[in-house]
Amino acid sequence: MGNGMNKVMPGLYVGNYRDSKDYQQLERYQITHIVSIHDSPRRFHPDKHYLCVMAADTPDQNLSQYFSVCNDFIHAARLKDGCVLIHCLAGMSRSVTVAVAYIMSVTPLSWKEALKVVRTGRAIANPNLGFQNQLQEFEISKLMEERKRLKERFPSLALESNDREQCFVALDQYEVLLENKGVCEGQCKFGKDCPTGEVGVCCSPTINVQNTRTKRPPIVLTVYT
Repeated sequence: MGNGMNKVMPGLYVGNYRDSKDYQQLERYQITHIVSIHDSPRRFHPDKHYLCVMAADTPDQNLSQYFSVCNDFIHAARLKDGCVLIHCLAGMSRSVTVAVAYIMSVTPLSWKEALKVVRTGRAIANPNLGFQNQLQEFEISKLMEERKRLKERFPSLALESNDREQCFVALDQYEVLLENKGVCEGQCKFGKDCPTGEVGVCCSPTINVQNTRTKRPPIVLTVYT
């Protein structure tokens, strides 16, 4: 799904499983680090640094417990001028959730604002309802502590002002896209016409899809450097 990975912040991209295997595309965008969030995450390219999280795209899957380790992996890479791809299967829900959590943690943005930033770059971004609830709970109960922890672990301010500026620019762009029906807020009913006109149906339907799996695999975290 989609036409390649999308830049959502300087040095931060969101994409799908196919993008993660496409070496030419990885080289084109100078990707050095990959966060793979999948039912069976794999390391495809030995010259890339990987953080692999085994997780299903189900509302009861706990991703928030790994926000901090993902934040550390992403931020350390960006501070060293690396470029990070976060991917799941479709690049819509799991990967977007981790990207939103990171953006919240390194900027003053709320989870809803951070999601708008991601959607400005990747219109199909749409975490499932369970992940949205986790982002909201993260904002309410853990965000201030996480921001403090990151600043203590990474005292460099090299990215701070530019990240903030780029996010505010993206928020302005989002409002223009929304007015011109160039982005969807994910509220369309599954199978109904989306205001973006994307393939005639809502381009981000995961919010309404019932997942029939009764069991989910345990989360497994693996780092390859």
